[in-house]
Amino acid sequence: MEVADLRSTYPKLSKDKLKTRYLRAFFEAFPLKNKKGYFALNHLSKTPQKTVSVSTIRFHNDEKLVLIAGMNVIEDRETILRTAEKLKAITSKLGMPFVFKASFDKANRSSIHSFRGPGLQEGLKVLQEVKDKFDLPIITDIHEKEQAAPVAEVADILQLPAFLCRQTDLVEAAAKTGKAINIKKMQMMAPWDMKNVTKKLTEFGCDKILICERGTSFGYNNLIVDPLVFPELRLQGHPIIFDVTHSLQQPGGLGTTTAGRGTYAATLACAAVSTGIAGLFLETHPDPLQARCDGPCATKLEDIEKLLIRVQQFDQLAKS
Repeated sequence: MEVADLRSTYPKLSKDKLKTRYLRAFFEAFPLKNKKGYFALNHLSKTPQKTVSVSTIRFHNDEKLVLIAGMNVIEDRETILRTAEKLKAITSKLGMPFVFKASFDKANRSSIHSFRGPGLQEGLKVLQEVKDKFDLPIITDIHEKEQAAPVAEVADILQLPAFLCRQTDLVEAAAKTGKAINIKKMQMMAPWDMKNVTKKLTEFGCDKILICERGTSFGYNNLIVDPLVFPELRLQGHPIIFDVTHSLQQPGGLGTTTAGRGTYAATLACAAVSTGIAGLFLETHPDPLQARCDGPCATKLEDIEKLLIRVQQFDQLAKS
């Protein structure tokens, strides 16, 4: 029913009452509750949703939430192994599908003096050890097209950083590995602009695409997350990942390093998961205050289980 129809039907109603009538007519036409009485949060999206399978894990916006978690960067072998072991124990206990993440090189640090990681060769050795010792799928990011092939020998998912998501040569190299690709939406891009990025991947032969939201630039040194991003991305049909850790960044907020609001990770994660998404991307550290990269955004390792229990409840409700 159009507003004009309501005006002719109820000519004497006040503006506020007319709005009420209009909303009532809308919700009668588009009921928000499913047969179980829960809010059907994605009822307006009729786009068929794709599945991306990685090892034994399925990424799908209407299926069980997948956790992508680990450390921002490989600081040392012992800490990485300890973190992977703890996360494997927690996710096994909760029955949550889990992919381990860590970077071998942070090529986009704010300062030339910032720690970048062990580099390609040493980093891949550590990630291979995690994969073999804990039987975990691995995701890591690449920054140059030459890294795609060697990284694909270890990683199950290649990640393309937000700043580089439109770099055609990098996109092509990643696509041609045959691996699943987690491609992050640039902070300055609208969600619907990601169609051009994913089209590049499909044109280059990739049919395993994950789209990752990681916040939108909002003025200087700040990011926000628009909840409407998730249903907009859903219209493209690919599994959606939410990077809660980097969405909490305050880029350049500490001058030569990035500031952040890691204490809000649970709040933001639950908000995103409640829209119905495929996966949650989360970085952790045994002691975020001592982390060598993005510590202010990281969730303390001992707090992960409590956060995931809460997130699971929102995921189950959204997909009931």
